[in-house]
Amino acid sequence: MSTLASSYESIDLSDGVLTVAISAPTGGNAITRSALLEGAEVFAEVAAGRHAVGAILLVGPGANFCAGGDVRAFASVEDRPTYIHELADRLHDFVLALHATDVPVVAAVHGWAAGAGMSVVCHADIAIGGPGTSMRPAYSGIGLTPDGGLTWTLPRIVGTARARQIILTNAIVTAGQALEMGLLAQVVDSDDEILPTAQTVARTLADGPRRSLRAARQLLSASPQRTLAQQLAAEADSIAARSGEDVGIEGINAFIEKRRADFTAANDA
Repeated sequence: MSTLASSYESIDLSDGVLTVAISAPTGGNAITRSALLEGAEVFAEVAAGRHAVGAILLVGPGANFCAGGDVRAFASVEDRPTYIHELADRLHDFVLALHATDVPVVAAVHGWAAGAGMSVVCHADIAIGGPGTSMRPAYSGIGLTPDGGLTWTLPRIVGTARARQIILTNAIVTAGQALEMGLLAQVVDSDDEILPTAQTVARTLADGPRRSLRAARQLLSASPQRTLAQQLAAEADSIAARSGEDVGIEGINAFIEKRRADFTAANDA
């Protein structure tokens, strides 16, 4: 395994948790080009096995998780269609590379997740919010259409009718509504608890049976495209394979020996 280059502005790897700051800390907390480029590059390296990563944590370093694209930048360029297409391509490279890692993704969603920020949240496996968390598509408010896969993920999370209503009316989704719809997995009592809670979840995942968690994520990702019979066959293959690997051997042995499983050796293999 190689170490992560220290030159990355938006990315940190510590104790198996790859933290990605997707937005700028100032200026409205817009999504940053550096985060998209660096994230896509590092995610590809993770997928290739070059880094020991057990969880990915998406954060926003400013007051909001991510307020979407920098609309002032949109307005300042001469050729808006070319500029925005290139930016959408970078976002989509990020999303596809994130998906390809098959590493569990946690998002610490404080403040607003709007536009591309909401799109990114929808790609998280576990999104943590607080009382002040709000989401909004925001695209139609500036006369544009969604990117980042929002028209693909949102119907799968909240259902077709709700997704259409949210996107077409540019609805604000509160923390409570997001929890009820499944956009958030947990809403903590205080906004100050969002990041520590998300970090704890990410570290717990990273300390767990990484190969099994990646395989479970693969099963979850593939299930919508499979029949029940196909999914059952894939589950049988996966559980059998894990039982013969270090991660499954340690887990089963620990259960029999009535001790807590230590997956360190399996994760380092």
